[in-house]
Amino acid sequence: ISINEVGVPDFVASELTVPEKVTAHNLEEMKTIVRNGPNTHPGANYVIRNDGRRKKITDTTKDDVAEELDVGFTVERQLRDGDIVLFNRQPSLHRLSIMAHEVRVMPYKTFRLNLCVCPPYNADFDGDEMNLHLPQTEEARSEAGIIMKVQENIISPRFGEPVIGGMQDYISGAYLMTKDGSEFPTDDVEQYFYESGILNNKVGVEAFNEKLTPWTGKELFQVLLPKDLSVEFRSKTCRKCEKCEFANCKFDNYVVIKEGKLLKGVIDGAAFKARSSCKLLDKIVKDYGSDEGREFLDSVTKLIISVIMKVGLTTGIDDVDIPEEGLDRIDEILENAHSKVMDNINAYQRGELEKQPGQTIEDTLENRIMAELAKARDNAGAAAEQYLGMKRHAVIMAKTGAKGNMLDLTQMAACLGQMTVRGKRLHRGYQERSLPHFKRGDRSAKARGFVSSSYRKGLSPTEFFFHSMGGREGLVDTAVRTAQSGYMQRRLINALQDLKVEKDRSVRDNSNNIIQFEYGEDGVDPSRSSYGEAVDIDWIVHKTITSRKE
Repeated sequence: ISINEVGVPDFVASELTVPEKVTAHNLEEMKTIVRNGPNTHPGANYVIRNDGRRKKITDTTKDDVAEELDVGFTVERQLRDGDIVLFNRQPSLHRLSIMAHEVRVMPYKTFRLNLCVCPPYNADFDGDEMNLHLPQTEEARSEAGIIMKVQENIISPRFGEPVIGGMQDYISGAYLMTKDGSEFPTDDVEQYFYESGILNNKVGVEAFNEKLTPWTGKELFQVLLPKDLSVEFRSKTCRKCEKCEFANCKFDNYVVIKEGKLLKGVIDGAAFKARSSCKLLDKIVKDYGSDEGREFLDSVTKLIISVIMKVGLTTGIDDVDIPEEGLDRIDEILENAHSKVMDNINAYQRGELEKQPGQTIEDTLENRIMAELAKARDNAGAAAEQYLGMKRHAVIMAKTGAKGNMLDLTQMAACLGQMTVRGKRLHRGYQERSLPHFKRGDRSAKARGFVSSSYRKGLSPTEFFFHSMGGREGLVDTAVRTAQSGYMQRRLINALQDLKVEKDRSVRDNSNNIIQFEYGEDGVDPSRSSYGEAVDIDWIVHKTITSRKE
């Protein structure tokens, strides 16, 4: 389904009704709907006569009521495809927690939602419940359709970035499709275009007759772009070289689109990922309008799913396997770190440790140990990363911004690192020790919560216990933070509820007191801004320089 649509179960559609006035234009259509009765969708449940009497439609009375139907009557017809409804997920923390969708009546018993629209609702599919509201007047329907429609809210009103966009499979699939060396036979491409609704819509059959060579992934992707679109940006997979070569990047990590043609670069999270500074989707929506943005998202997601169903995208435990040589190197890094930690502890015990300004000698020791162990984890992670490479799908997911990050992967492959509670090493538990498995006063890395095992290798019992202590803090913190932020939002709403932006762009309260002379001090609407800035200066400068070079 499209990002604008919501799938509604047929039995829900039969229960909800929309009042529709009978006119000379729709009289016959309304009669047909009434004859369907309440049990055949799309039917009607009630008819309200001109004198205000309300008649329930049943299988026995439906034909009589249909014959009686006349101009001016109101038919309470059942929900059908194309009706405007409001969809909401609680907690409603911001404006985009309730948006307007078009109905698509479907079988089975769950509401259906396009994956791209999950981020503003903060929705996932592990049992979430959502509410559907059906506006009853024409004014309410038109207002919802113009102001609250999903496609009108692609750009977040908070920070001016797309909050609706690709995620997970779509991002990884876009990378696999557009990376250098990706080629697809013409027959497969025709099938992809057919499945994603592009054939005969954006591409005619004649395009396949003219093309004798296989299609590259970049050629597939550029079919979806507006014909005069030009944009340049770095991919998420950018290696951040000391000197950027821009369009001449040898790793294909700099995207160049000119006049609707994808000339260079690989498409990933930097192009159309939700909740990120995705340059491509942002430019399409702001320069070409929300209709073009919706069409692009609908087409690109269908195309990518068609491609990865054939190409394959999978991950398994062997994605975090590294060779013996790599494991030996990681062990060596951790051994060096342990010996440096012991050197610091011995210096402390001998009274030779130099105290840092403003700290006690114990704090100095702890800070030095923490710094040493953090460096060890980073070095072990970097060593593991060298052996993982970009061919493994788990690495592709992390580097393209689809899901997770390289820290997660290095914790699976190399080591977990130091477990902390309130930013410090673990020290509480028993008298002068964290667990009864260690000697009293033991300050070594292992005794204070450093986990040198990886998830792949498995944790020892003491490491598992330390890991649980670190994890518990996260759970408590989540519960406390939710309550605090909820109470803070409530106080803010009460304090700001009577503020409004006047026609002169000043912010005033109910007594006409001026709070701000210009809304936000700069008069910029974030949803129409360039990531919070009024104008994208960098792009204007870049465009000017490149046009002069040409």
